[in-house]
Amino acid sequence: MSILPVATGSVGAVAPSPGGPAWSGLDGASGHPLMTAEAIREAAANFPACIESLWPEAARRGISRDSFVRFTAGLAPDLRIMDLMDAQPEFTKAFWDYLDILVTDARLQKGREILAAHRPIFEAVERAYGVDRYIIAAIWGIESNYGTAIGERPVLRSTATLACIGRRQAYFREEFLSALEILHRGDVRPEDLKGSWAGAFGPTQFMPTAFKRYAVDFDGDGRRDVVTSVPDIIASTANNLKKDGWQPGHTWGYEVVVPQGFDYMLADPSKQFTLAQWETLGLRRPGGLAFPRPHERAYLMVPAGARGPGFLMLNNFRVIMKYNPAEAYALAIGHFADRLRGGGPFVQPWPRDEPVLSRTERYELQQLLAARGYDVGEPDGRLGPRTRAALRRYQASVGLVPDGFASATVLSYLRGQASR
Repeated sequence: MSILPVATGSVGAVAPSPGGPAWSGLDGASGHPLMTAEAIREAAANFPACIESLWPEAARRGISRDSFVRFTAGLAPDLRIMDLMDAQPEFTKAFWDYLDILVTDARLQKGREILAAHRPIFEAVERAYGVDRYIIAAIWGIESNYGTAIGERPVLRSTATLACIGRRQAYFREEFLSALEILHRGDVRPEDLKGSWAGAFGPTQFMPTAFKRYAVDFDGDGRRDVVTSVPDIIASTANNLKKDGWQPGHTWGYEVVVPQGFDYMLADPSKQFTLAQWETLGLRRPGGLAFPRPHERAYLMVPAGARGPGFLMLNNFRVIMKYNPAEAYALAIGHFADRLRGGGPFVQPWPRDEPVLSRTERYELQQLLAARGYDVGEPDGRLGPRTRAALRRYQASVGLVPDGFASATVLSYLRGQASR
C-alpha cells in the first residue's frame, strides 16, 4: 500500500501503525476547524507538551510518576487516526448500506455457532444480569466479527493522539488517563492493550473508561480479562448493559409502517407515546402483528425519511445507544439480535436510489441550518437527533415533508436560499 507524502520535516511524518498507511496530510472530511491539515500539524508539534500537561491529573488518579514516564516515554502521535476519525461508517454511510455490511449470512452463522459453543456461559450470565444473550452475541459479532477483527493499534498511543489532536480532545483525555490507570494497576498487560483507532479493545470493544466501570471477573481467576476470557467478555458486556438500564425480557423496538399523511414532526426522540397511542396515530407492525406490551413508551425514528421504514424505539434501544451513540449502530445491533433469535429481515424497502450526502455535504447542511437560526449544536457532519429536529422544522417552513431526512433535495433548497 502506498504511503502519501507529507511536508518535509513535519511532525506529521511519524511512522504509520504496523501494516497501515501514514496520515494523508489532508484536511479531515468533517470540515471541523481542528481537523484541518494545518491544525493537525500544529497540534502534533505540541504533542510532547500536551502529554506532559496531563501528568497532574494522572497523579490525582494515583498513577505514579514512574508509571507515567515508563508508559509515555517515546510516545508519538499516530496521525493516520485523523483520516479514520472522519470516515466512521455509521456516520458516513446510508443506514441501509451500514446494515448490509454488518448483518450478513456469514456473520449470523458464526453468531449461532458462538451461542451454541458457549451456551452454559450465556445462560449463567443471563441469570446473573438479566441481559438477553442475543444482544450480547450481536455486540460481539458486530464489534469485532467474533474476535477476528479486534484491532492492532496500541490503545495508549491511540488515545494519547486523540487527547491532543483533532476535534474530540476533551473526550479522549479521559480515555487516555483511564488507559494509563489500567496499565498502572496491571489489569491488562501492555502487549494485550491493543484495539481500534479510537482505543476500544477486546472482542466487545471496551473503551478504557467503560472497562473501569463495567469489567467483571466472571471466571474467578482474579483478573478482569475482557480480551481472552470468554466468561469475562460476556459478563462484562452484560454488566455494562445492565448498569446502563437494560430492561430484562424486553426488546429494543419494532419496525412499523408509517401511514400516508402522517405528521412527521412527531418523529422525534423527545416525543414519546405508548405503543397503543402510536397505533391510534396509524402506525402498524408489518403483517398486522400486535405489540406485546401496548403500554410501553416509545419514540418514532425514520432514518430514511418518508420513503423508508419506520421504527418505534423502546428503552433498550437507548441503552444500546449508550454502548455506541450512533443510531445506525444501535439499529444494526437490535436487528442482528432479532435475526440470531430467528427473526427475518426488515419487511419494508429502503430508498436505495436516494443519493447519500457526503460528510462534507452534511457539514454544509448543518452550517446552512445554523445560519438560518436552527439549533444543530456544533456542526460536525453527523446527523443526529438535534440536526434532524432542526431539519424537520426547516422542511415544514418551506413546504417539504418534515421527515428530517437529509436528502440532496433539501440541501439544494438550503443552498438556494443562502445564495439569495
